[in-house]
Amino acid sequence: MVAPGFSRAITSPPVRIICGAIGLFLLGLAVYAGFEGTEAPDRNIALTLLFVTAWLGFPLLGVLIGNVFPAFNPWNALAAPVGLAWRKVTGSAPRHLAYPEKVGRWPAAVGLFLFVWLELIYGQSSGVAVGVSPEAVAEAAVIYTVYTLVMVGLFGRETWFRNGEIFSVYFGMFGSLGKLEARGRELGVRRLLGGSTNWVAGIPGSVALVITSIGTTTFDGASEGVFKDGIEWLIDRLADLGLSATAAVRTSSTTFMLLSVGLVALVYLAGVRGMSTIPGAPAKKTLWQTFAHALIPIAFAYLLAHYFSLFFFQEQAQFTYLLSDPLGTGDTDIFGTAGYGINYNAISNELVWYIQVAALLAGHVAGLVLAHDKAITIWKDYRTAARSQYWMLAVMVAFTCFGLFLLSVSNS
Repeated sequence: MVAPGFSRAITSPPVRIICGAIGLFLLGLAVYAGFEGTEAPDRNIALTLLFVTAWLGFPLLGVLIGNVFPAFNPWNALAAPVGLAWRKVTGSAPRHLAYPEKVGRWPAAVGLFLFVWLELIYGQSSGVAVGVSPEAVAEAAVIYTVYTLVMVGLFGRETWFRNGEIFSVYFGMFGSLGKLEARGRELGVRRLLGGSTNWVAGIPGSVALVITSIGTTTFDGASEGVFKDGIEWLIDRLADLGLSATAAVRTSSTTFMLLSVGLVALVYLAGVRGMSTIPGAPAKKTLWQTFAHALIPIAFAYLLAHYFSLFFFQEQAQFTYLLSDPLGTGDTDIFGTAGYGINYNAISNELVWYIQVAALLAGHVAGLVLAHDKAITIWKDYRTAARSQYWMLAVMVAFTCFGLFLLSVSNS
């Protein structure tokens, strides 16, 4: 149990206001740096702050602790005072449209694909962090902020952040694996991984979000390895058809990213079809939703294995020269660390490899545990439940082998 005093303090209004202000400030800093700073992606804080520190940091914190993003959500920090002012002036809560249940989390799933597309495909790789320009990222952040606030105005804060807002849903997915959860104004402790069992909850688009997470990370790992020749071949064919160089590159890469997501979906579908042959199995659609939470640890394992070295080295940049000179113009040295560099010898390649392999194995073992626990609730007979999990074991082995293969290719 979390100590009541600490629980009340950590969820108190002043703490939530401070955390929200921090999130809003960092988003504003990234946007300002994107517009006013250097276009060099490795010297401008915008790209590392958004695509490394936030994008990879919140899932890591979510697994280690619990979902902390709601406290730092900058769009909530913008929308909450507006809602409060509305209630003060009108004496009633704002009226919102009813959110369509069939839409569910599909906006977040599609948004996740587009966010990764912006990072990996819209721009070209710089070899340091991401290839998209800081200005393009700033423009996208402004557009997304307007879009989010409009959706909040239409459907309400809680509804939109629970279903449609990309980062709230995505970080919440990983946060469901952590031990701590917010229960109103209190902190609760739950079994590790336990929150994920209710995360899908039959909400449309939830399975698509998990699969998209794995598929887009797979594409990032395969685009310079397994898929490289295929992507280049398709670029040449599209150029022959008259597409410009930029259009050909983007179309080819987008095709293969969609293919990656589709392959992940097919592997999972094979496991679902296999389980459906076990006597007493529910409908395939029910199995598709019921066991999807077992893929969440795999999504995190792929994320950690693929991006661990990037996160480790770019965080050195984040808290040294990028923090001192966030615009990357050479005009400021706020903390006296603008002249620092990244120590690429701080961790050996062997240790990085061991961490990557350990992440993959641990993620897949966790997925098997979650799937087995769910199977026991469906098939009351232990032996029948165990038989059903041969199929999920095959799914996990397939993901593990492919993940290890991608790592071996990228490290060769």
